[in-house]
Amino acid sequence: MDFFEHQDKARKNTKVLVIYFVIAVLCIIASVYLASLLIFYGTHAKQQPGAPTPELVLWDPKLFLYVVLGTLGVVLIGSLYKTAALAKGGSAVAESLGGRLLNPNTTHPDERKLRNVIEEMAIAAGVPVPKIYVLDDEKGINAFAAGHAPGDAAIGVTRGCMTLLNRDELQGVIGHEFSHILNGDMRLNLRIMGVIFGILCLAVIGRVLIYSRGGRDRNPLMLLGLALIVIGAIGVFFGRLIQAALSRQREFLADASAVQFTRNPAGLSGALQKIGGVGSQVESAHAGEASHMFFGNGMGKPFLGALATHPPLDERIRAIDPGWDGKFKTAGVSAVEAESSRKAAKPTSSRSPFTTIPGMPGTRAGDGGFATNAVLMGAVLPNVGKPTPLHLRYAEELRNSFSEKVQSAAREPLDAIALVYAMLLSPDDALHVTQLTELGKRAAPGVGEKTAAIWPEVAPIDSRARLPLVNLALPALRQLRPNEVEQFSQALQWLIESDGQIEIFEFVLQKIVRRHLASHPGETRPTSIKYHTLKPLVRDCSVVLSALANIGSRKTGEVAKAFQQGAPHLVEKSDGLQLLPREESGLEQLDTSLDRFALAAPQIKKNLIEACVQVVGADGSIQEREAELLRAIADTLDCPIPPFVDIAES
Repeated sequence: MDFFEHQDKARKNTKVLVIYFVIAVLCIIASVYLASLLIFYGTHAKQQPGAPTPELVLWDPKLFLYVVLGTLGVVLIGSLYKTAALAKGGSAVAESLGGRLLNPNTTHPDERKLRNVIEEMAIAAGVPVPKIYVLDDEKGINAFAAGHAPGDAAIGVTRGCMTLLNRDELQGVIGHEFSHILNGDMRLNLRIMGVIFGILCLAVIGRVLIYSRGGRDRNPLMLLGLALIVIGAIGVFFGRLIQAALSRQREFLADASAVQFTRNPAGLSGALQKIGGVGSQVESAHAGEASHMFFGNGMGKPFLGALATHPPLDERIRAIDPGWDGKFKTAGVSAVEAESSRKAAKPTSSRSPFTTIPGMPGTRAGDGGFATNAVLMGAVLPNVGKPTPLHLRYAEELRNSFSEKVQSAAREPLDAIALVYAMLLSPDDALHVTQLTELGKRAAPGVGEKTAAIWPEVAPIDSRARLPLVNLALPALRQLRPNEVEQFSQALQWLIESDGQIEIFEFVLQKIVRRHLASHPGETRPTSIKYHTLKPLVRDCSVVLSALANIGSRKTGEVAKAFQQGAPHLVEKSDGLQLLPREESGLEQLDTSLDRFALAAPQIKKNLIEACVQVVGADGSIQEREAELLRAIADTLDCPIPPFVDIAES
């Protein structure tokens, strides 16, 4: 199953959730109606003992209307309220569980180990670094990933997970969570939380009615309240069943993906074995709502197996380690492991990963190409959302190749702004001085000086490391207030235009900033599918393929060849596609078309990326600017592309 099939499956699971939710609500309405009918019938008979017992009429349209409106109002309003509360994405879930945002420049060895592992995996996967939260009060071994999309994801780990696991075991757990991020599981998880909360609201209303005014022995509202509590509890029970059923099947897949990512089954197996010995209980009052998100069972062993959100530990362990002896581990991190983690928490190398890792291109060709067509064609599409151990090794060495000053700057908001500005400074002395002078006026106070100070560290960085460095800085940039984002964006725009031309990297950078930072807090990108066929997007297909073809060459024949190589790979053949001139397929038109493609079905995105790969690879090499643009396209579509490495060497 590839990345796009996972996305389709996640969306199908969402549809299944909606169906289950509708069925549950209909059953709840029927139960509330019947309870209301019996309660008010019985109350009427009790209040008039001498009167003839009225005939029980099972169908009362007026009462039914009241029940439908009331029940739907409570459940839907409750679900919408919870959904709105989770609009912040993964941060909202982490904070509700008592999570503390990790200080990115922490000096604590365990926290540095955690941060480094997550940063390396994000670089390897080609996604922005998620926010990192630590649940300080949780001693069990557990973790979770939450968010609407990779761009607003957060990873939370318990104190026990961070301190009791060695680096390999922690890497296995984090790899598992990255699988949920990449496979589209997070959005479904948030919707499950909203659904369960909406049903739970019935029981809350029931408690309110119990304590309504009036004598308890004669007040029908008290009886209705009791009924609502019972019905709400039953509804939550079935909600938990839905929660568990949709969760269990994804855990085996996430385990398998983590092993594929790290190629170290012993790491993940060791973490699961330690859970068996130490436990994975989460004590937070909100743990039940998020139980389906956890790495391990956070609620203890349920009384009914069908309510289990996770498969049994022994089954998960044997699925990745068939030779397991059946014994769980109770010890934490050994002294040797702790020393190894301390060493791994610090940069160990300043060498370029582009010349030290097999499969990473070293010396660039004279035309600026840095990966062969064979590498690209064989590695890009199969590895969308599926990074390999080679990508992870590349990411580790790339992160370590950044100086301590650069890494520190990427983790603080104002310093991260300066870091981004420094990537855009001209090497021309006169323009360089002009840019810094103007930044002193346009940027936040002190940022101009920070930019000048960090530029000597940024200038030698390989151009292929710029996008990973931007992704490394995004968590810090997301901490900016809306007015700071606006100021940052305006100064960035001026800096890009200051030399009279817009380079591909500048376009990519601007799009990343607008995509990940421009929204106000709580705003999320559209997640619904608007385009299920290619027909309304034919013009946009022409724009995207023409833009890539024109960027790759200025020779008419080569441009046409590249376009024709990509066009047949689109769904529904290539009818209606035409090569557009440069003035009709520039960066502005490309920007608009990509925003429309972001609302397309996964299969359409898959075919578009395949077509793009064919276009940029038509001349036998991938130019740096082509690679940057290709990864920007994938980012827009929420289809992360790992770094360009030759997986045949892994």
